[in-house]
Amino acid sequence: MKISVKGRYGLAVMVCLAQHYNSGENITVLRFSKELGFSKIYLEQVFSLIKRAGLVVAVKGAQGGYQLARHPKDISVFDVLSAIEYSVFEKTEETVTSTRPDIEKVMQQEVFAPLDRTVEKFLKSITLMDLANDAESYKSESGFMYFI
Repeated sequence: MKISVKGRYGLAVMVCLAQHYNSGENITVLRFSKELGFSKIYLEQVFSLIKRAGLVVAVKGAQGGYQLARHPKDISVFDVLSAIEYSVFEKTEETVTSTRPDIEKVMQQEVFAPLDRTVEKFLKSITLMDLANDAESYKSESGFMYFI
């Protein structure tokens, strides 16, 4: 499975929003662009998709920006990626239906359908809150301690 740049950027900004969830602040696309090093124009496309999916809300005005639409524990990685990555969650196309329906059926039922279910279940088991908490622990691991 390959996740596109847009999908990876989308997940990164959603984790960032989850980290700021309790502050209640609105975060602008420009701030994300600077903080994460992503193109502002590209991020606007990403936010268009996640906003359409109802995962974020846009606040207009001088103090405007984006916030999560729900608590980070209620948004899964599956929610984010399925809003952005259409092809990852499409059903596998049929290959030999007209010539060998027996082979097609076994491939679909024994390989592709279980794989799709497993990936979906796994991605639904990870929430933005999980990722935000884990990111904080990784941040503290990479911090430097100075002793004088």
